[in-house]
Amino acid sequence: MSYEWTITSIDIWSANIKTVIWRFDTENTNDFHVLGVWISVSNAIKKWNILDMEEFKNNLDKSLEEAERMAWEQVSWVYISFNSSSFEVIKSKWVIAIAWSEITHDDLDRAMEMAKNWVELPNREILKVLPEYFVVDLEAWVKNPIWMSARKLEVVANIFSINVNMLNNMKKAIADVGIEIFDIYPNIIASAEWVLTKRQKELWVVCVDIGSSTTWVTIYEEGVLKYASVIPFWSTNVTNDIALWVRTSIDTAEKMKIEYMELALEKKQSVVDEEVDLYRFNQNEDWKVSKIYLSQIATARYEEILYFVREELRKAWKDWLLPEWAILVGWWVKARWLIELTKEILRLPVFIWVPVEKNSVTDTTISDPVFASVIWTLILANKYSAWPSGVSINFSWMFHSVMKIFKKIIP
Repeated sequence: MSYEWTITSIDIWSANIKTVIWRFDTENTNDFHVLGVWISVSNAIKKWNILDMEEFKNNLDKSLEEAERMAWEQVSWVYISFNSSSFEVIKSKWVIAIAWSEITHDDLDRAMEMAKNWVELPNREILKVLPEYFVVDLEAWVKNPIWMSARKLEVVANIFSINVNMLNNMKKAIADVGIEIFDIYPNIIASAEWVLTKRQKELWVVCVDIGSSTTWVTIYEEGVLKYASVIPFWSTNVTNDIALWVRTSIDTAEKMKIEYMELALEKKQSVVDEEVDLYRFNQNEDWKVSKIYLSQIATARYEEILYFVREELRKAWKDWLLPEWAILVGWWVKARWLIELTKEILRLPVFIWVPVEKNSVTDTTISDPVFASVIWTLILANKYSAWPSGVSINFSWMFHSVMKIFKKIIP
């Protein structure tokens, strides 16, 4: 097996920053090997506002440096994926005339460009434009109109935009670390595109990505994105609720959530209640809390998130009408009994996605739902992106590398 292309992806969340370095096979671009992976804590972002630029850059540099050390690779350019409550998804339509008798790639690009340019988005920057379907003369729902005979072409596209100030601050922080951004993918696209199979996207299917700062809902039909939405409720709310009702610190509540959280525990038969000793997590807290009481707190917040997901399905006119499953991904979908709770509220078959198809994934620590977006970002990068020129010189990377050496030498 011959490896040549090395790709680095950084997935930025408000709770952590994940860096993965991959190398793809030159002969089979679907085969890849993980060289390095690292997750660093991110405390400088809250509700997707950078509160401390210096701390954010340190967290970013820590994740990148540890992944480089593991991979024995020096990174100069990366692909970025992230989620944000400031994302907006709107639909845009445009019609163009076809100059010749057949639709070419130039016609397709022109239609997409016009659909993007004639959308007024003040103080926002467009990240991606994804076509939902095309109309060739009077024939609708065309997926790929290339080389079709036509006199006019209409495109219906999904426009993904984000607050320009937030994006500029993130770009500046990444540039100050000494790396270049080659492309940016919203997680609302990345997770669903990798997780859902071609057959699932042909049918109605919903992908729910529960993160630490947002919850994403994407619905596919006939192989294209039909509906996308961002819900401003997330797993951090669960931690805050536990801290409030148990009267404990945020750090203790987070540890309790990770180790003891079970959903709808009071509904289970033959459940024997236990008491959780807070002294295990913090020596200044010497009281105990019921495990069922802890479950009730977490269940109430997860139910709220899932009810909002169901409302999004209603907006898309697909409440209880999806022929395929609801697929859960993200950091906090591993809560025990979440599948049963989701089935009850969404009234759909449900399963949690874990990367199991490739040995190069399952043999590493990234065999986890939290890596759904970073995995697909790298797949998208390898499939669609043009590679940077091998003769280009990144002076900021050279300067940053020299500064790293001096920091290690000078006490």
